[in-house]
Amino acid sequence: MHRQLPLLLLLLAVTPALAAEPFQDHVAALKEALPEGHTVVVEAPFVVIGDEAPDRVRKRAEGTVRWAARLLRKDFFKAEPAGPVDVWLMGTEVSYEARAKAVSGDPPSTPYGYFDPEQRALVMNIATGGGTLVHEMVHVYVEADFPACPTWFNEGLGSLFEACQEKGGHIVGLLNWRLPGLQDAIRAGPLPTIEELTALTAAQFYGEGEGVHYGMSRYLCYYLQEQGLLRDYYRAFHASYADDPTGYATLRAALGEEDMAVFQERWEQWVMKLEYR
Repeated sequence: MHRQLPLLLLLLAVTPALAAEPFQDHVAALKEALPEGHTVVVEAPFVVIGDEAPDRVRKRAEGTVRWAARLLRKDFFKAEPAGPVDVWLMGTEVSYEARAKAVSGDPPSTPYGYFDPEQRALVMNIATGGGTLVHEMVHVYVEADFPACPTWFNEGLGSLFEACQEKGGHIVGLLNWRLPGLQDAIRAGPLPTIEELTALTAAQFYGEGEGVHYGMSRYLCYYLQEQGLLRDYYRAFHASYADDPTGYATLRAALGEEDMAVFQERWEQWVMKLEYR
């Protein structure tokens, strides 16, 4: 039998609107099973569980999970993920690897964090920063709102917000560490065409050339954002998916481009002028 946690060790923040099942039952089960030193905060549809100091876990739950969820819903996602979705914020590499194995049955394939849709869980090495947490939250919302979304756009949108801030009431992606790798790939050339990128299956996207695929997808989304087109593109692609499952035709229309080869050349030149420090 698992030991019941003392109330001082398990802090539960639940607003009246969120206190209904399934959160009550789920949190009760967590309280029964968790080892000492964990804090639980409900931010529906997420249940945040962390092994850092209680105030630190609360701050991450409110300042990152609640903040990102509010802005992502505002700009992109209409459908709410089926909850509860556990968000495990592990403060050390050791506790992260242990929790990943407990949740998913295997050691993690990334040192940062991941979303396990079968277990309805995000598992994070939060010591590496909160960027991956927002990235993976995007995948949770995409799964609910646009389950047929192709990998390039799912990962492009997720990776866009792994470095982000709020600006004018909207979530805005920033330049990040993926830029130098993409610039190196442009110098080495040639990149896949944008049409080829959008047509990649998941296996192809995550296979050979994965880093380039991520870089292209992120900075295409970044370009759309900087041109004020990203939110409208998401809605247009969502609406036209049946006729345009890769999003390529919708992208061309959103950009107003007849010749995408000419656009790609111009886009690559634009990318090369960006500076990440």
